[in-house]
Amino acid sequence: MKYLLLLVATVILISCGATVNYDYDTQTDFSGYKSYNFYPNISSNLSELDNARVIKSTDSILQLRGFVKSETPDILINFFASEFITQSSTTIGFGVGGGGHNGGVGVSGGVPVGGNEINQQLTFDFIGEKADKLIWKAEGNDVLKVKANSAQKDAYYFSLISKMLSGYPPKKK
Repeated sequence: MKYLLLLVATVILISCGATVNYDYDTQTDFSGYKSYNFYPNISSNLSELDNARVIKSTDSILQLRGFVKSETPDILINFFASEFITQSSTTIGFGVGGGGHNGGVGVSGGVPVGGNEINQQLTFDFIGEKADKLIWKAEGNDVLKVKANSAQKDAYYFSLISKMLSGYPPKKK
């Protein structure tokens, strides 16, 4: 019974949060890529504050993993986002019903709880500087509350980008 509860809890945790997809050039030897920088004119569709959050989080994660930010990088990083606003899918339901032997009437409904959310897809393109070609790509999808404060946005971007960069460099098969 203990193992069953652990399995259920693990499945629930894995199913929550960001989803990430990767693609990469299978002919590329990623072991030679040790330095990076960002394209100078990134058009990300994010605010300047969110651009700074993405750059800060990416710098922090890559540097912890041994990569060096350089003016003559091996990799140039481009990122962009697409987003749309939806109502929270969390609702509180209520209902009224009645019935007899051979009939019944029921009315139910739901009230949205939690406010609007931003559904965001963040895409990273890693371009090999020497070959000037796309070598690795990650797309991450997650949800952020519209009224998130600065600290919540910092945590959101750090968490999403950590998941995205966990697939770089790709593992050899």
